[in-house]
Amino acid sequence: MRTRLPLYGGLLAAALIALFALSAPLAQAAAPAPVPGFATRNVPMPDGATIFVRSGGSGPAVVLIHGFGDTGDMWGPLAARLAKTHTVIVPDLRGMGQSSRAAAGYAKKAQAQDIRTVLTALGQDRAAVVGHDIGTMVAYAYAASYPDKVDKLVVMDAPVPGIAPWDSIVRNPKLWHFNFSGVDAERLVAGRERIYLDRFWNDFAGEPRKIDEATRSHYAQLYAQPGAMRAAFAQFTAIGAQDVADNATLGRNKLPMPVLAIGGEQSFGTTVADIMRNAATNVTGAVVPNAGHWLMEENPDATVRLVTTFLDGPNRQARN
Repeated sequence: MRTRLPLYGGLLAAALIALFALSAPLAQAAAPAPVPGFATRNVPMPDGATIFVRSGGSGPAVVLIHGFGDTGDMWGPLAARLAKTHTVIVPDLRGMGQSSRAAAGYAKKAQAQDIRTVLTALGQDRAAVVGHDIGTMVAYAYAASYPDKVDKLVVMDAPVPGIAPWDSIVRNPKLWHFNFSGVDAERLVAGRERIYLDRFWNDFAGEPRKIDEATRSHYAQLYAQPGAMRAAFAQFTAIGAQDVADNATLGRNKLPMPVLAIGGEQSFGTTVADIMRNAATNVTGAVVPNAGHWLMEENPDATVRLVTTFLDGPNRQARN
């Protein structure tokens, strides 16, 4: 029996090595990170806040605006592709990621002014604008505030406050977090940021396993920074407090630029295009297959292909 133990041990070790090898891609998945070679800087805002910005590439400008549960790091694959033909500008929204934790200024129209300040500081006047989640709301506010400065607009898997069918969308019980804020909410989440974020990644993903451990850990650490969750809550509470009213005014004139409205197959789907047809005259709809809300994490290849094809294509006057 003693002579067979090494054999059994060797077989067991080989089995464990094989098992580890099968799981290694998930365990070793790279966390989201800025595109290598992109420059970074902090751009001061008039109210004293600072916006952290990554930029790189050359050609016509495009700004990529992230949402909640992410930072500008989410755009890595898309930024790398666009940098071949565009000057790519990737900010962290006010209060999020590596931007400062401003006490106020979270209305989306105000954050559109942040984006305008960033572009001006980087020497850009016109740009295409791409947004996801909260970034979609900021992207819309930017396009509506500065329509003559936007070449094309891409909005991804989120509604726009006040734009129909907003009143029915906002009644969805899953959107309870729109009104979750305050000192006690901050106390409840403090030290439990990962648990709170897991709820979003699990509930709004088509397949939660696609939001891998490296991604979850990366963003949980960023959102655990002092003041980060307070700022994140403010992004949502500003929707009802200010954004709906602001968009009632901005929405009086439909957006004139070409718009690509993308939904996840297992999330908003074609509803994003339906929303934007109430806000713009030139809308193309698209659906990312095999994805829920987290398009860049769940199906980055299809998402990158849709966005780059639209931005690199001719500036056609499509019909609504």
